[in-house]
Amino acid sequence: MSDTPENPIENGDAPAPSSPILPPAVILCEPQLGENIGTAARAMANFGLRDLRIVNPRDGWPNARANAAASRADHVIEAVKVFDRVEDAVADLHFVFATTARAREIPKTVRGPDEAAVTLVSHGGRGLATGVLFGRERWGLNNEEIALSDEIVTLPVDPTYASLNIAQAVLVIAYEWRKLATGGVLPFRETEVAPATRDELIRLFDHLEGALDTANYFRTEDKKPVMVRALRNILHKAQLTGQDVKTLRGVVAALEGRKPRAARLKGPPLTPKGSVLGGVKPEGEEPAPVTLDEE
Repeated sequence: MSDTPENPIENGDAPAPSSPILPPAVILCEPQLGENIGTAARAMANFGLRDLRIVNPRDGWPNARANAAASRADHVIEAVKVFDRVEDAVADLHFVFATTARAREIPKTVRGPDEAAVTLVSHGGRGLATGVLFGRERWGLNNEEIALSDEIVTLPVDPTYASLNIAQAVLVIAYEWRKLATGGVLPFRETEVAPATRDELIRLFDHLEGALDTANYFRTEDKKPVMVRALRNILHKAQLTGQDVKTLRGVVAALEGRKPRAARLKGPPLTPKGSVLGGVKPEGEEPAPVTLDEE
């Protein structure tokens, strides 16, 4: 029998997208620093976890440093439950993972964080309470505490430096849970903009090709059709929007020396070879200063 948990989505056991999935509890065993509690709470809040349980915090509870480090994850901090024993902290849970960075001589199934998320989501989708037990900053969980769990979860870290901050470990587990629980839905996507119409593109092609004709870009008439097709293909690949087309046509118009529509230029008229803006002035004349009309 495989140790890999069955994917509830593939087997049809996952809750419907609209069904609430009970998030796992996070249990911190004898945390030493209030800052670690606060940053763990912040990581939980980032990914929708809210049940934080603390076993024998060294500096007691409440802890002002935890509040400060939580960075407005107040709903997690205010709901913290404090316990004297790990047994009490996990008493109401139906399934518990214990975290450890090293192999233990305990016959328990070991999962990666993505595999653990499958189990947590499957149980949570059926309304069963689950939890993940995290150890002390200095030396983690002892074997008796790990024995209280159903399975072990560990992260694919570099074995030469396997030590993680508690908040980092909480964040990885919380991220994997939320990714599976929500189907990986992102909080936002790029704004969809309608592509340019064929008419807008054709007008751009005509404008650009006309300007290039004037500039003698198509040096030989027999090669012009091939060059035109290449240019149009480049512009097609860009998947231009209507605004993109307007911008490019404005660029072409500027290169042609046309006066902009929104701001008329005062002074001598622009010519291809002798414009005031280009630095060439009519012989014997001082160029008038270039200003913008206010429309």
